[in-house]
Amino acid sequence: MQLKPLKLAGTYAITLNPISDERGYFVTTYLEDRFAACGIARDWVQENQSLSRQQGVLRGLHFQKPPHAQAKLIRVLSGAVWDVFVDIRSGSPTYGQWGSIELDADSHTMVYIPEGFAHGFYTLTDDVLLTYKVNAYYAPDHEGGIRWDDPALGITWPGTARILSEKDARLPAFDQLADVF
Repeated sequence: MQLKPLKLAGTYAITLNPISDERGYFVTTYLEDRFAACGIARDWVQENQSLSRQQGVLRGLHFQKPPHAQAKLIRVLSGAVWDVFVDIRSGSPTYGQWGSIELDADSHTMVYIPEGFAHGFYTLTDDVLLTYKVNAYYAPDHEGGIRWDDPALGITWPGTARILSEKDARLPAFDQLADVF
């Protein structure tokens, strides 16, 4: 398992090392001591899974406000996504900047996103199965989001198809976001 810092402070790409043979593979997906060595000490309290049936599904950009802010450890089990995260920590030198990473089932790569980031993804294939651990329980009264196509963020999403939920299509612009972090 290799943890590599990404351009936005606190985010990491985690590459897993499967052991393969003719039967398939075995892979360790989480080692508390390896994460702690990088300053990532989390008590994961909930694990979520989503299935997106079509290429072009865009989910996000979502976050939870304190005191229920969530760090996320995201992995694709089937298919491929373009994963995006936006720094919404008001005191951060990368506030308002976004990062991205392609995740797919074959590369065995995950992404770690700390509290204080909005998160979303775009499906690059049909039948994407994605799982993620979080360190705080879902709290509907503390959820927030940012519009996926906000020009102030300038996110260059891949593809042209955009299959969004009504809720995600109505998210506010970045400049309407109160300082929550």
